[in-house]
Amino acid sequence: MERLRREVRAAQAAADGRALLELAKGILVERLRCGPTQAARQLAELAEQAGVTPLEFAVEVINQASRDRLTEVTSAFLAATAGTEAAAPPRSDSSAVRLRAAESAALAARDAQAVADSLMEHALKPLGAEAVAIWALGGDGSLTLAGSAGFSVAEAGRWRYVPPGVATVARRGLGERTGQWIGCLSETGLPSIGRRHHPDGGRVAVPAFAGGRIHGVLEIVWPTPLEPQPPQIVRQVEALAELCAHTLETSAPHHPDGAARPAVLPDVAELMDLADGLHDPALVLVPRLDAAGELVDFHIHHVNSRFLDPTGRPRSVVHGSMLLEAYPMVAGESALFEQIERVYATGEPFRARRMRLTALVGEVPLSAVADINISRHGGSVLLLWRIEDETARLASLLQHAQRLGRIGGFEENLLTGEITWNVQLYSLYGKPSASGPIPLEDLPAHAHPDDAVAIGRFLRTLLHHRRPASTAFRLQRPDGVTRHIRVVAEPELDSDGRLFVVRGAYQDISAHHWTEVALAATRDQLAHTEQQAIERARLTLQLQHAIMPPEQAPLEAPGLRVAVRYRPAETQQLVGGDWYDAVVLPSRLVLLCVGDVAGHGIEAATSMVVLRNALRGLAVTGAGPAQLLAWLNMVAHHLTGAVTATAVCGLYDPERRTLRWARAGHLPPVLVRDSEATALPLVKGMLLGAVPEATYEEHEVQLAVDDTLLMYTDGLIERRDRTVQESLTQLLAAARTVPPTLEQQLDRLLTYSKSDTDDDTCIVGVRVA
Repeated sequence: MERLRREVRAAQAAADGRALLELAKGILVERLRCGPTQAARQLAELAEQAGVTPLEFAVEVINQASRDRLTEVTSAFLAATAGTEAAAPPRSDSSAVRLRAAESAALAARDAQAVADSLMEHALKPLGAEAVAIWALGGDGSLTLAGSAGFSVAEAGRWRYVPPGVATVARRGLGERTGQWIGCLSETGLPSIGRRHHPDGGRVAVPAFAGGRIHGVLEIVWPTPLEPQPPQIVRQVEALAELCAHTLETSAPHHPDGAARPAVLPDVAELMDLADGLHDPALVLVPRLDAAGELVDFHIHHVNSRFLDPTGRPRSVVHGSMLLEAYPMVAGESALFEQIERVYATGEPFRARRMRLTALVGEVPLSAVADINISRHGGSVLLLWRIEDETARLASLLQHAQRLGRIGGFEENLLTGEITWNVQLYSLYGKPSASGPIPLEDLPAHAHPDDAVAIGRFLRTLLHHRRPASTAFRLQRPDGVTRHIRVVAEPELDSDGRLFVVRGAYQDISAHHWTEVALAATRDQLAHTEQQAIERARLTLQLQHAIMPPEQAPLEAPGLRVAVRYRPAETQQLVGGDWYDAVVLPSRLVLLCVGDVAGHGIEAATSMVVLRNALRGLAVTGAGPAQLLAWLNMVAHHLTGAVTATAVCGLYDPERRTLRWARAGHLPPVLVRDSEATALPLVKGMLLGAVPEATYEEHEVQLAVDDTLLMYTDGLIERRDRTVQESLTQLLAAARTVPPTLEQQLDRLLTYSKSDTDDDTCIVGVRVA
């Protein structure tokens, strides 16, 4: 089997080489003016003298004679590998032989499938490629698999047809002249033939150009990631794509259902007939190619009777000229020539609305606007443009503005009685246009009776004083709807100073009127709400000051001096629930307490009153601070709507100079002794009102003469940018300074307080005498 395979490959190579040898002998017959036998003998002798095989010498003869892209690719390969090939003998599988063999097989192939097999065998396997696909581009933008090699029959069957608009590697290759060179297919996420078997391999998709048109795409598959290729490889692949274009141009692709596509395409004459039947200006463009087969321009083969040159030139001047000569700026800022090229190459139509014609016609100083439509028909291109009428466009804009602004215009000739209304004015009046307009003098009959005086003043100013005038009135329409209308008009006098025309406009201002009514009502409601809030804050503040004045006379008790300070919040709406109390009980003990009810406003103030009075009443029972707070917790939870609060409660015994105290979620008192300030221990105690029942821990501290005890609320120290512990440390530092009197010390603490929460503040100071 292996021997038979070698014999088959040798036979195929001999057949491919035989065609190149015969072509070279034909060139020698023409150049040397000799017969075929002599040309064959001359070819053998020259190959022997050059030290190469007859096949390689035949390819060199063909390259010298053709000077085409394959010749350029071969020369570049030889120049790039001259250093390595100089010491090696010529080989029959050299780059030049491979490319010419592939070209010969492609030209002789019956269809694209044979071309794919030939390209794979002669040109792509030496480059390391593993598979190849030749796609035919349909007129609707679809892709049909015309030939493939290296893929399974099932894979090729699944990819035999790609509908228009489906993004694949092959379709991406249509976007650029140089195609798409993808190092790793999995990184793109694009579907493609053979992706399941070669997900990480390299891909190349190059458009198959011929005569300025794209006939399809050549897609090559590598099994491994593809590194950036040298220019020689790139040019070789482009040359192979041209071979595919030749085959696709001469063979008819098939529909996905197996039926052959129509081979007959509309010729230029049919396209001219089509253009003459259109209502838009149309040009029939025929491509012009250079000697190398590259598209350089389009010949204006025909212009229809409705064609209007933007520069005003007659049709005869444009007809028969080249597109770039007639319109040299067609390749300017609008890039219209590139779009025409692309439509001709791919067959995909192009449409654009309101394209500026400044770039289309550089001779026109004022830019024009046109709708562009480009399509390919056979081997020609149909270009349509519809130049927008600037006057009509401005009139349309005016109509839209009047419709959106609900404005209607009128003109009344007082001499002839002729009245002109536009469509919008009939709509404002709720009248059909067939009913006719209404004279200005009849305006009061269509308005609300209460607006008669304003309309009369408007008509006198306009018609008798001959001055511009305006007024607002309520229009009563025939359908029973009342609209608020503003009318503005101005008179026009003739050369003798007589009034003969009045022009003006009506505007429906109903929405504006009702918006103003709503705003006025909102303003009144807001003013009423503000007044209620001010009154509420005033009553709250009065209630708080009646119970706890900001300054209170010092409480005199045996061996004890008590002073209090209260600072309300700067914002009256934030009047809070801070409270304090200092009273001598019947047992001769002194009740000292400070608390803070959560929230602000009158609710917090009334809750504060309830808790303060409740604690004073409970204190006469003789219970200790912990028990008092436990009872007060029940009051807060059950009797005041589940209010929450914090508090510190203390009982001072003047005879023993001891203070028993407890806390409910409040900051601990501060003891100042001998210029040292310390916070008392943070005994356990939940805030008031959080749970139905709670127990509190009690602590006792022994005081000495000249000791000062400070009880306060969080408004004294609380800051947004610091923790409570940091703020408490600052308070201890400020409390170390002891002024001569207790009142001065409390005033100093309020003055140097660094709190920034705008909360009310309460301080109770106790100094042992």
